[in-house]
Amino acid sequence: MILALLHVVERADFTFLMNQTGLTRGNLSTHLDKLAEEGYIEVTKTFENGKIPRTLVGLTEAGRLAVRTYRENMRQVIDELLG
Repeated sequence: MILALLHVVERADFTFLMNQTGLTRGNLSTHLDKLAEEGYIEVTKTFENGKIPRTLVGLTEAGRLAVRTYRENMRQVIDELLG
């Protein structure tokens, strides 16, 4: 779900992803760590107004390719199952 959301926006902040996925802060953070380790996302941490932390997340080219590949694979599975 995280990759699908990021596929339709250029970048998203942590709070947006948390609200859209329904994940807790801890769960989302764990998922983002794993996606970053795989090279699917890029995480940028900044500060707004010099003191408010903001985490921005965007897909890498590898992440975009993974989403496209997954979508095609799922289409094939559905086509085979439903004829």
